[in-house]
Amino acid sequence: MEETDSRMLTDEQPVRLEIERPEEHARFLLQSKAEILAVLRSLVQRRALVSAYFDQGRSFFLTSVVELDATRIVIDSGRDEAINRAVLLAEQLFLVSTLDKVKIQFRLERLSETSSVGLPAFAAALPNQLLRLQRREYFRLTTPVTKPVRLVATLRRADGSAVPVDTSILDISGGGVGLMATPSLATLLPRGQRLADGRISLPDEGLLIANLLVCNKGEEATRGGARYFRVGCEFVGLTGARMNMLQRYITRIERERKARLSGMA
Repeated sequence: MEETDSRMLTDEQPVRLEIERPEEHARFLLQSKAEILAVLRSLVQRRALVSAYFDQGRSFFLTSVVELDATRIVIDSGRDEAINRAVLLAEQLFLVSTLDKVKIQFRLERLSETSSVGLPAFAAALPNQLLRLQRREYFRLTTPVTKPVRLVATLRRADGSAVPVDTSILDISGGGVGLMATPSLATLLPRGQRLADGRISLPDEGLLIANLLVCNKGEEATRGGARYFRVGCEFVGLTGARMNMLQRYITRIERERKARLSGMA
């Protein structure tokens, strides 16, 4: 590691992380041990760079996750011995990394000294929570025409009557979906309309259950000779497990798309 891999920040620059406010990001929070381990294994496999913050966000060093098992996690120590000593005294450490443009954050408590492949390292118990912060602005996937994605949901009118909805999804992200709504369906989907018990079948991945809230409606367009409106909807209360499924689907489809383009080059 470089000498700049550890640093003391000034008192005016404490870092504030989303994992410190889990109630504000509940839908991105993983609490299943199996899901947490899956994300941590990806950090190991990708040799991802990790920023480790302590002292209330005023100090940090750069590290990576080097070992993992069912009970503990091992990370590289820093080059600065003063920082290493401070880390061992810290009650908790906040770790931040990125996988496929998704921000990863988790907390470790009470690190101890260990070694990995003969080099100094830190060990801690596995985190019981992990934040996968997939923001809408990070990436929006246009769904494949060959393997269409559909939404089946229920729309409640003002008079309480139920209207079944079955329509194609044009694009999807961690934040929501763009529906391909016929003109007649689009009139039933004003901004603020809720779609309950949404069932989105993700090909080769599984069934995603979600509630949706209509946010916007685009201009009329034509696809395959059919008129439609793009109706943008956001997910409401999507759990961490379902977000994980969705992100796996998005990542896989985008990789398949890039592989096809590369093969054509």
